[in-house]
Amino acid sequence: MTACIHPTAIVSADAIIGANVEIGPFAIVGERCSIGDGCIIGPRATLERNVILAANVKVGSGSILGGDPQDLKFKGEHTTVEVGEGTTIREYSTINRGTTQSYKTTIGKNCFIMSYVHLAHDCHVGDGAIIVNSVQLAGHVTVGEKAIIAGQCAAHQFVKIGQYSFVGGCSRISQDVPPYVKAVGNPIKLYGLNSVGLQRNNFPEDVVRELKRAYRLFFRSELNLSQAKERAATELKPYPEVLELIQFVEQSNRGVVG
Repeated sequence: MTACIHPTAIVSADAIIGANVEIGPFAIVGERCSIGDGCIIGPRATLERNVILAANVKVGSGSILGGDPQDLKFKGEHTTVEVGEGTTIREYSTINRGTTQSYKTTIGKNCFIMSYVHLAHDCHVGDGAIIVNSVQLAGHVTVGEKAIIAGQCAAHQFVKIGQYSFVGGCSRISQDVPPYVKAVGNPIKLYGLNSVGLQRNNFPEDVVRELKRAYRLFFRSELNLSQAKERAATELKPYPEVLELIQFVEQSNRGVVG
């Protein structure tokens, strides 16, 4: 089946359009865009330029992908927005291209980006992440696999949000959020493991138990980072998830939410 393009849509002559693509009324597909098989571009949605959509991506009405980065250092370099297979982007979201820092803004596979979300330049969102209505991510923010960011949160530039974490609504994310935890508030604070998320994703009980021990050691004890690492090396089982949590804390540049 060929693409179904509404007669009012504007599609650049150099755009690459896959099979079974639907492009709605008054949508715009700009130069050097590539749309994979089975994608749906909603009414009045805009792909400004250099947008690469994998198969079966849905872009909601009025969303704008591939706009210039809002960065005064940007001088028109070739940068992209890249969206993974099966991801849904709902109405009126804006996703800007990268800068020379990483040359792209990326969203992984099977993500759910809800209405009015803004992803600034050089953001990188992992597979299966859920970003709820009106979340605003500044430049260079990294969101891990299957993390959930609830509505109306705002993240400072260069913040990292770890995999399988949950950030509660209206939070101001000014420091890194470790993987596997819950965080909420302004100022943002940790509130234990994301137990519901871990259960839904079939984490084994013994892994969850060790993550709880690691959480208490690093975030609910009087130990400093070096002391907590020493205790962890002798007291915790070296599951990959535990090592991921420890490495995340150790490598944080902005500091970790406490």
